[in-house]
Amino acid sequence: MSGRILSWFSCGAASAVATKLAIADHGDAVEPVYCATNAEHADNARFMADCERWFGRSITVIQSDKYTDTWDVWTKRRYLAGIDGAICTSELKIGPRLAFQRPHDQHVFGYTADAADVTRAEKFRHNWFELTVHTPLIDRGITKAACLAMIRGAGIAPPVTYAMGFQNNNCIPCVKATSANYWSLVRFRFPAEFERMAQLSRALGVRLSRIENERVFIDEIPADWPMTNPIVPSCDFMCVLAEQEIESA
Repeated sequence: MSGRILSWFSCGAASAVATKLAIADHGDAVEPVYCATNAEHADNARFMADCERWFGRSITVIQSDKYTDTWDVWTKRRYLAGIDGAICTSELKIGPRLAFQRPHDQHVFGYTADAADVTRAEKFRHNWFELTVHTPLIDRGITKAACLAMIRGAGIAPPVTYAMGFQNNNCIPCVKATSANYWSLVRFRFPAEFERMAQLSRALGVRLSRIENERVFIDEIPADWPMTNPIVPSCDFMCVLAEQEIESA
């Protein structure tokens, strides 16, 4: 039994191109699936609709039956992120995916041919050895930059967060980020969300950012801190491993 071919769409350029290629490779057997966190930019709805037209099929949306969004998880669980990972990823992405998938399913992921992503894909296959995994971007040598170009070439505007300076189209904000540059950019682009997180992280005693290897609360980041290179991990099955690497660095 070959099972379904699930292409895990994240509203990012890479997962969109990976899904399109998977459909080219496997046709109607491919089912695009999206884990809704209800905490991403509103423009994602437009991008998803554009991609559905490009794919020629609808995207299956799954979500937690316990929590409405990331803020609901953080406030009810009284936990943000740490060495054991981000609780929002576990509850809103990993949990719904594990509940949705079946033993014989095949899985398509948007890991790109960029060196860091190739390493992440290798680790993913090692840690989730029981899954049948397809990485069409790596197979074809397609980088993240190339994915953005291909999306534009298809007449689709990339998610607006890319134009805002963010490297990944994650939730707003993303508690996996330790980069002061990232939080500086969030403060500039989304001041209400930044202030809400500053208050919540203070209440929970969580220093989300790091300056010169010292943990700091995000409202301690200087007002003139640069916003270039706002590093934040991608949000997928590899999040927990990525976070553990960051914490031990």
